[in-house]
Amino acid sequence: MTKRDLAIRISSKMGLTQRQVMDVLQAALDLITGELAAGRGVEFRNFGVFEVKRRQPRIGRNPKAPKNTVVIPERLVVKFKPGKVMKSKVTGTGRKSAKARR
Repeated sequence: MTKRDLAIRISSKMGLTQRQVMDVLQAALDLITGELAAGRGVEFRNFGVFEVKRRQPRIGRNPKAPKNTVVIPERLVVKFKPGKVMKSKVTGTGRKSAKARR
């Protein structure tokens, strides 16, 4: 699913124009990106957490010349950890959302 596909579905469900939905989606993505760029995590309850992790430097090898080693420098990466509700829906373990349990 692309951002456009998401905008089309939300637009038809919420009665908003696709342009309005695209603007909201882009604003949300810009805010999330800004938080991650500043080194802060972003949490969506029951969905998951985006966080910035530091990958330690390590030694790598060229498969075509395994005797030659290369130092792969330390770097920052974005990680996503799914929330319990999302994880159970994807894996089919049957856990219902908080809304459905009420």
